[in-house]
Amino acid sequence: MRRTSHYVIATAIIVAAAPAFAQTSATDEIAKYRQLLADGNPAELWEMRGEELWKKKEGPQKASLEQCDLGKGPGVVKGAYVELPRHFKDVNKVMDVEQRLIHCRMTLQGLTREQATKKPFASPGSPSDIEALVSYITAESKGMKMAVTASHPQEKAAYEIGKKIFFYRGGAHDFACATCHSTDGQRIRLQELPNILNKSNAQAAYTTWPAYRVSQGEVRTMQHRLNDCFRQQRFPEPLYGSDVITAVTMFLAKNAEGGVFNAPALKR
Repeated sequence: MRRTSHYVIATAIIVAAAPAFAQTSATDEIAKYRQLLADGNPAELWEMRGEELWKKKEGPQKASLEQCDLGKGPGVVKGAYVELPRHFKDVNKVMDVEQRLIHCRMTLQGLTREQATKKPFASPGSPSDIEALVSYITAESKGMKMAVTASHPQEKAAYEIGKKIFFYRGGAHDFACATCHSTDGQRIRLQELPNILNKSNAQAAYTTWPAYRVSQGEVRTMQHRLNDCFRQQRFPEPLYGSDVITAVTMFLAKNAEGGVFNAPALKR
């Protein structure tokens, strides 16, 4: 009788623990998969193409982007991304990296806004110059710590707006960003959902974007990632280069402060 009781208890423990074992196993296997591919991350091709585009003279002004000021002075790319978004005095506005690229392409190269924002996201057979440029810029901050200040009044305001958007519920499913990303241990199928309110989670999530997505065969930027989140929430997708995306990015980047930047990374 006692042996039977012990057997029943042991079986119950194993069954109860099975989801945790399955979750750990899946997480470990995904980590191994990423590690196997990491040394040959195709994002390096985007980085190289982005550097060529950065130095290429284009537009009516026949100018390169080498004098673009990303916040550390004209032409300084090294370490610029880990301090973005930030307030720029020349436009009196908080900008993320993609908004700033739009600005530089218009002011330095003489492109119209329509030309500067053309094809922000690649599709099969149609590559995006912007994704390549962002890959190059972000790669120049690898190994550096996130250091977004949010000290300027407009930076503080952007952070607070981003925070409100993060918690705002709406759409057909009454979802918010926080629905998926404000609790530990949540996941969709095999995909872990980082808790952005948890500092280590926020650091791990933010510092690995942009990323080469194996499932799409493209490098995707933070703008693309956040647009996709809005789409999955059944919200209207913000316009490319929107202040809405910059505000959410400010909230995420500030929460990731101190994390070591390691992108473009590799994602499923």
